[in-house]
Amino acid sequence: MTELLINLELKPGKSYQRQIREKLVELISKGQFGGRPLPSSRRMAKLLGVSRNTVVLVYESLVDEGYLLAKERSGFFVNPEVQEASLPKVVQNPTDNKDNAPKWSARIQHQPSAYSRLNKDKAWLSYPYPFIYGQIEAKEFPIYQWRECLRIAQSRNSLHEWVEDYIDDDAPELVAQIRQQILSKRGIVAEEGEVLVTMGTQNSLFMLASLLAGPQVKVGMEDPGYADLRNIFRYQQAQLKPLDLDDQGLVLGEQLRDCDYVCVTPSHQYPTTVTMPLERRQRLLAQAERDDFLVVEDDYESEVNFIEAPLPALKSLDSSGRVIYVGSLSKSLSPGLRLGYIVADRRLIDELRALRRLNYRHPPANNQRTLALFIAQGYYDSHVRRMRRLYEQKWWQVKQGLDRYLSHCQLHSTPGSFCFWLGLPDGLSSEYLVAEAAKLGILVESGDSLFFNGMPEQHYIRIGFSAIESDRIEAGLSKLGELISQLTGLPRPAKAKSVA
Repeated sequence: MTELLINLELKPGKSYQRQIREKLVELISKGQFGGRPLPSSRRMAKLLGVSRNTVVLVYESLVDEGYLLAKERSGFFVNPEVQEASLPKVVQNPTDNKDNAPKWSARIQHQPSAYSRLNKDKAWLSYPYPFIYGQIEAKEFPIYQWRECLRIAQSRNSLHEWVEDYIDDDAPELVAQIRQQILSKRGIVAEEGEVLVTMGTQNSLFMLASLLAGPQVKVGMEDPGYADLRNIFRYQQAQLKPLDLDDQGLVLGEQLRDCDYVCVTPSHQYPTTVTMPLERRQRLLAQAERDDFLVVEDDYESEVNFIEAPLPALKSLDSSGRVIYVGSLSKSLSPGLRLGYIVADRRLIDELRALRRLNYRHPPANNQRTLALFIAQGYYDSHVRRMRRLYEQKWWQVKQGLDRYLSHCQLHSTPGSFCFWLGLPDGLSSEYLVAEAAKLGILVESGDSLFFNGMPEQHYIRIGFSAIESDRIEAGLSKLGELISQLTGLPRPAKAKSVA
């Protein structure tokens, strides 16, 4: 009977000891063994197809943690103390009485799920050709250097630096590294009290909108632009104003005059990749002073821009404190790390800090401390240099592939950017193309939701390259080009040298 409970399919890529231990802890917590002994280590090893030593190590570790008791000549039993603590005294039975269920439609005051957004396929790893934006190849993450910083941060002598609650502070070491090693490369000088660590750009924007937006506040946003930026300010009931773009980015002048805030992505406009030239940046700041609006600068790709001399950030040109600078480490290090920062006037940072305390107090201190060490030890700069070389190589691969295989599309590209913006041939729906490409294992993103009205005159797709392996780029673009030709009747592009 006990053996029937051990239903475990061991998976590769995860240690057998860990999988067996997790399964046993799960069964113990559910009270599945009762007073019966667990299978002997020899029997368990045979059931699972692993070495006996693997099972012995698991059993011994569970004895050390107090889950199991080893009884001489009888075997291993669940510790009664664990059994009693695991089982609830009263079990609530499920009910089928729907009449008394809460009427959520009447209670929910906002419905963010209804907002238009860029649909991200969570199964992107299963695609042979993931031309997706915002993800990385896991093998490129500097795991050994990060593990070394984790080891230092978690050493007994360093525990006091992060196990305590910071309340509303940030790790001073991380703030210092952001100021000295990251902001300085963008020409930004900031005092300690002018920097706030956040859980990524999305979190930064949400807190800013929570403090600054309201029904009487007008926020100008690039069109097309970041869909969730619109959603965040819409949630705060701000008046949203779409702003026109040209081949130099945001158009200045009359359209900005009635705005309270203007949100821009000057380094690489999201999603068209256009870079705003220095002269226009200076005129934008001059107009902000003249017309009394503030600028929210999202510098989301600055760290891995492989252009040798990128233009200075808007914030570095700001002499009146009108630029709120939002940065992130997602593109340069890992999207899963969820650490970013805001640089702004001290008065605003003070209020953001108080708001953050009400929400989640501060980002996890262990992550902050590890990241601070990672930067201070020089690992971050070394990683960024390596990624710049890789992304420059990939950018040229994609550029050449698009020129060769997707010449029937209108290409928008800026060296140093993380993606390409493609206008599709007349009559071809981006949503339809995305669906058909997925059937061939090609993952691309429709750009429709990035427009204010969601229905542009010309349909666009976005081609990212940070997540796809270099040797799959050409084959994927060749297949995509053939698909577009099939759907439109346009001439077929050249064949790839070798299509996987």
